[in-house]
Amino acid sequence: MNCPFSPHADVVPPVWAGREDQLRDWSDVVRPRRLAGLPERGRTILGEPGLGKSSLLSKIAGDAADHGDWVTKQLRIPSKSDPLKVVAAAVLKLADMAGLPTKREKRLGDLIARVSQISIKGYGLSLREADGPEPFTSLTELLVEIGIAAIHKGDVVVLIHIDEVQNITDEHMLSQLLIALGDAMSHEIQVKAPGGYLVDRLLPISVYLTGLPDFADMSSARRGATFARRFATTTLETFGDDDLEAALQPFVLSGWEVPDELGGRRLVTMEPGARDGILELCKGEPFLFQLAGEKAWYSGSTDVITREQVITGWQQSARDEAAGHVERILERLPGRERELLDAMIELPDEDRSLKNIAHAMGFESSSQIGPIAQRLDTNRKIIARGRLYSFRNRAIEAYLSSDWPDVE
Repeated sequence: MNCPFSPHADVVPPVWAGREDQLRDWSDVVRPRRLAGLPERGRTILGEPGLGKSSLLSKIAGDAADHGDWVTKQLRIPSKSDPLKVVAAAVLKLADMAGLPTKREKRLGDLIARVSQISIKGYGLSLREADGPEPFTSLTELLVEIGIAAIHKGDVVVLIHIDEVQNITDEHMLSQLLIALGDAMSHEIQVKAPGGYLVDRLLPISVYLTGLPDFADMSSARRGATFARRFATTTLETFGDDDLEAALQPFVLSGWEVPDELGGRRLVTMEPGARDGILELCKGEPFLFQLAGEKAWYSGSTDVITREQVITGWQQSARDEAAGHVERILERLPGRERELLDAMIELPDEDRSLKNIAHAMGFESSSQIGPIAQRLDTNRKIIARGRLYSFRNRAIEAYLSSDWPDVE
């Protein structure tokens, strides 16, 4: 009941590790600038499965809610679904938070009615049985009204989080959605400054998109410069051991406080060897870090987590899940990308130049695999390019080159 580790998606685990840059970006840049009416792009956060994208956004959304911001729930887009329906339903809930349905203005009533139709019929509404504006235009108009209400409320940001954006494969639906969100973020209104003069300001609306690295190719190819101007993209990678060691240090130094059976409190501590064992096993993967910690917690009943408990919990409960996690990442890779990884594994570290990798794959020139290597580095953060190539993702490297996740 008291386990502070959580490998489950969409939750904020009590033992939090890393991602300080993205958290500070929200608290120190995005939120204050949008509150001040200054331009600031939306954020696109991409990464392979298990890197904690949803947990990161859950933490950001929690911070926003603590400040009284108007926050949508995580809007996950299933494959082959209509994203305009999902977003329209969420925008209607934001309108409720803003109190718009209680205002007796025919214009607002008509606008809410149009967005209600979008939440039912989605993109199909534009195909067209009714006259009126396109669905994305109505979404933008209602978001603008919500943003104006947030200004009147004061010290409120509207935060929208759309997850699994790589599932929006219809180019026209994706275009309408991104235009609606981008136009709302870039919409200017005039407000009266304390001196009595009018100034232009942007609405306090921020949008976060999260998903798999595939979306980077989709957005750059189809949206081009317009998308880049409105959304700044970050691709997450695995943790270094420093981040994970810092997350576990409270266990080692002072213990983790949990309730006891008598209504009081007790401390669960961790041997340094247990901490090191978790770091060795998880290979910097956020999901595997939480999984290894959870299974170590469950494998003992004393107030001290030992290295033996870490290994036992991993072998009995986590090993197969860890293997499946890495296999799912590898299965998603196009054939040539997987071939490049296999060629890297076969070469000694000191021979992993692009030229040698190309020859190992059967190519005469390194330029023939340059774009493949670039995607594995820039888009997927699996390898690091340089004079010699290396692995960023230590779990993939260990899986391909050793007996991991088996341990003695």
